[in-house]
Amino acid sequence: MMKISIVSPEKTLYMGEADSVIVPGTQGRFEILKNHAPIISSLSAGLLECKGAQPLTLEISGGFIEVSRNEVSICVEI
Repeated sequence: MMKISIVSPEKTLYMGEADSVIVPGTQGRFEILKNHAPIISSLSAGLLECKGAQPLTLEISGGFIEVSRNEVSICVEI
């Protein structure tokens, strides 16, 4: 499991754990799994999906993602 934090400029949208996260990167959709290499990437408009015990699907208009040591921080605009 990974710790997931999804925030917008207005509020925290999700805080929890997930098995995987699929995001709309500016170079195409990609998936983050446990033990993923550290990465920072920009996000484009599209669907963000967290898969796990509490699944979440969110339509975003852009943002950024940072992954480090099984912690995923995502800042999005809705």
